[in-house]
Amino acid sequence: MSKMTKDDIRNYAKNENVNFIRLQITDILGMIKSVEIPVTQLEKALDNKMMFDGSSIEGFTRIEESDMYLIPDLDTWMVFPWPSGTGKVARLICDVAQADGSPFPGDPRGNLKRILKEMEDMGFSDFNLGPEPEFFLFKLDRHGEPTMHLNDQGDYFDFAPLDLGENCRRDIVLQLEELGFEVEASHHESAPGQHEIDFKYADALRACDNIQTFKLVVKTIAREHGFHATFMPKPIFGVNGSGMHCNISLFKGEKNAFYDEHGERKLSETAYQFMAGVLKHVRGFTSITNPTVNSYKRLVPGFEAPCYVAWSAQNRSPAIRIPASRGLSTRIEVRSVDSVANPYLALSAILKAGLSGIEQKLNPGDPCDCNIYEMSVQELDELGIETLPTDLDHALIALDKDPVMQEALGKHIYTNFREVKQKEWDSYRITVHPWEIDQYRRIY
Repeated sequence: MSKMTKDDIRNYAKNENVNFIRLQITDILGMIKSVEIPVTQLEKALDNKMMFDGSSIEGFTRIEESDMYLIPDLDTWMVFPWPSGTGKVARLICDVAQADGSPFPGDPRGNLKRILKEMEDMGFSDFNLGPEPEFFLFKLDRHGEPTMHLNDQGDYFDFAPLDLGENCRRDIVLQLEELGFEVEASHHESAPGQHEIDFKYADALRACDNIQTFKLVVKTIAREHGFHATFMPKPIFGVNGSGMHCNISLFKGEKNAFYDEHGERKLSETAYQFMAGVLKHVRGFTSITNPTVNSYKRLVPGFEAPCYVAWSAQNRSPAIRIPASRGLSTRIEVRSVDSVANPYLALSAILKAGLSGIEQKLNPGDPCDCNIYEMSVQELDELGIETLPTDLDHALIALDKDPVMQEALGKHIYTNFREVKQKEWDSYRITVHPWEIDQYRRIY
């Protein structure tokens, strides 16, 4: 049940001088889309009567089936703090319904709700996510266009004057807190110009909403400081890329279902089974959690990125790590995800994989507590450690071979996602890149 009511929103809009409301959705590529309405149309929106053309949104529907309704989630009401001329701008995140009022199967947010319902039918009450998104700051040129010039040459946990993004990052944090985020930490990351801001976990749906809001705030405030913020996984060769480690936990009422005081490592059987499901399907969902050509420039050995299908309670080289906290804070960290992933689809895939592990009572095998980066190919083979897909093409092939992950997306999203990503790969594959020119033009 919503905590916010229609009357609450009417009062907020009046008292805070809101003149416009953005009705926001997310397409299958993870891009935020919105239609802005004047406050005079607020009643129409609250009555679920705002229509839009779904055929114009990537991967949504065909032109002959294009009429759709925006169904606002009242609890996502938010008034943006930055100036917008006369009056303020608010937003409502919406679900998408078909003309007959039924949920649209191509809506990523609605799809996550579908998988969460499967979770509830298995007796669990909550699936929580604590994300760790990383991003780079590049300078803008005098025309306001992004350059490849970094704002600093800082390193992990550096501070001013080495961390020249400190003031920008601090303003981002202040804006997030004004919007109701509980920011837990912000710091400079390992690569020059790279930053991380961590905010408190929430239930999966709210956490995904928060990720989308976070990206919007970061990009907006960065531009005010003369920077372009990018969540691109690997914008610079030779340094660490940007990921979004996902700390996840499953609850039954008030009890963390991953915790067992008497279990091995104080983990429950449910935790091991869930983790085993994720490991079984991680190759199948990599195209979802790492959905661009550039994602696979990050997933390479040597830059602290998790490339291997394994788990550990000690080191950070496998795809899954178990942080030391126990009790209510017991969680599984899925380290391969990057920030360009559509969060609703990524969490749908991870949750579905984990639930399948519980249903099938899978075993994750022994942990790998040594540094996998230093292992030879022979050692990896002997331990049965696979690598994640090495490019988008192989990731899509893995998705095609994984019916559970196809079910996690649903037929509509899977079909459209697959088509869009195949075109992206084909475009990259046939393009002649500067590296090829530099390597081959003179000698051949």
